[in-house]
Amino acid sequence: MTLLAVERIKLVSTRSPWWCAGIALLITLGFTALFVANSDDLAVTVGSTQFAFNLGMIIIMVMAALAITTEYRFSTIKTTFQAAPNRTAVLAAKAAVVALAAGVVGEITAFATYGLARLMKPAADLGLDNPAEWRQVAGIGLIYFFAAILALGVGILVRQSAAAISILLVYTLLVENLIVLIPTVGEQIQKWMPFTAANHFATAGIPAPVEGQGPPLLDLPYGPWGGLAYFAAISVAILVAGIVVTNRRDA
Repeated sequence: MTLLAVERIKLVSTRSPWWCAGIALLITLGFTALFVANSDDLAVTVGSTQFAFNLGMIIIMVMAALAITTEYRFSTIKTTFQAAPNRTAVLAAKAAVVALAAGVVGEITAFATYGLARLMKPAADLGLDNPAEWRQVAGIGLIYFFAAILALGVGILVRQSAAAISILLVYTLLVENLIVLIPTVGEQIQKWMPFTAANHFATAGIPAPVEGQGPPLLDLPYGPWGGLAYFAAISVAILVAGIVVTNRRDA
């Protein structure tokens, strides 16, 4: 519990997490407002209110990476490991605190964008009438939670802020979208990309209100909850790899 309290103090006593959380919320709300304002009532669905969640998620991943890389930058991690020699416990506590904070931001963002859409389009069908629609909104926090774990793991492995942020941005914005262009095997590889699985969890099971509109149907070998489990497994594996490497090298 002491380690959790220490990591909580570290997180909330610096400016960058607050800035990242605020920017994630504002950007997601802004793009949602633009979409809703330029769409008719039929095009605005529960699913479409969350179309910009990836933008906020990327910013929260930057926050998670900075939570560890700044400690290496200013050498405070050495003091932490001297006070608590069990490095695994230290990093696990940091992961728990950062991921929980990310999940809370994700939930706030998801319900804020949903509420904004209801205010702007009161005539649209935005009732949460089935489990798929609840998952579409309430599940965003789970995606943020595991995305933060993944980003923290990357930060632990590379240690440098610029390198960690570059890897996360290039991968999320480019690699998974471009890998499908590989001849013959690109589409099959894309099905097993972690953020493709996370996006499947967020969008699967909600039909488009008008034929030809809405997200394309993904022919994936797993369901929405299987996609979340796969994304979670990849995220935890990267974190575990980071912890193992940290235990084997100098701080």
